[in-house]
Amino acid sequence: MTPQPRGGGPRASADRLGRLLNLVPYLLARPGILIDEAAADLGVTGKQLREDLELLWVCGLPGYGPGDLIDMAFDGDRVTISHDAGIDKPLRLNPDEALALVVALRMLAETPGIGTRDAIERALAKIESAAGDLADAPVAVRLPANQEKLAAVRAAVDSGHALRLTYYTAARDETTERVVDPMRMLMVGGMAYLEAWCRRAEGTRMFRVDRIDAFTELPEPSAPPVGAVPHDVSEGVFRPGPELPLVTLRVGRGGRWITEYYPVEEVRREAAEWLVTLRVTDLGWAQRFLAGLGRDVTVIGPPELVERIRAQATNALDQYAAPPAPSQ
Repeated sequence: MTPQPRGGGPRASADRLGRLLNLVPYLLARPGILIDEAAADLGVTGKQLREDLELLWVCGLPGYGPGDLIDMAFDGDRVTISHDAGIDKPLRLNPDEALALVVALRMLAETPGIGTRDAIERALAKIESAAGDLADAPVAVRLPANQEKLAAVRAAVDSGHALRLTYYTAARDETTERVVDPMRMLMVGGMAYLEAWCRRAEGTRMFRVDRIDAFTELPEPSAPPVGAVPHDVSEGVFRPGPELPLVTLRVGRGGRWITEYYPVEEVRREAAEWLVTLRVTDLGWAQRFLAGLGRDVTVIGPPELVERIRAQATNALDQYAAPPAPSQ
């Protein structure tokens, strides 16, 4: 299981987004304001406002270089926005951007297992209204096979039969066959999961429905053993524990988003960077994830992961250095 996005739920995320959007214009109008005074005005604690300001530091325009990101100056307990990156201006979408947003929202609304469909449809209605004639473009998004799969999995669970799954495991980047005894369907973090006793792993497992490539309903009944205890998902699917590998990263401003999107154990500021630690269930997943983040993230540990990424990078450079094969 890979770490799942964190954040306290859609409501908390939406509240924070609204606060961040209001924060820059608010601070622009009050240069040098005390952080505690601003926090009181905004209805948050001083600690939360400082965390918001750290997040704003990595927000801005595409390019994410000097002059693209929001910048601010601190004088003791006072803060002043020194560069707003245009966030004080109202959003204007060009025709291509508006159409892309409409198509993306339509696809999201048709994706099975999404638990915030009502919010998506409300947002889509607002964007379509603002887009005018663009919203009537002949673009239709339908995912009938996925909808049917979700309904079929639910029906199989209700029927009380065992299932044979072809399942893609993202953590190991592999597809496996397994027989499971379904226990329940549930929604976590806006995604649909099948919780079942996996006979191959001999344990209770959570299977994301969108990663079930195929399944067959077996004639035998679902019979989880007595020890098949449902997971506590009150705080999400991924529950990091001390038995999992601990990954340590040095993160620049461009990679600071990791600490907002994934559950981390510690974030420590070091000059213009942050030292971040988080737990993962699989170092293979961590290797693929971190290798794609570029220069904004440096892997400090564990040594096995550092060596894996170094070997991967060396191999890639060797491929570029090798002369092209002669044409036949």
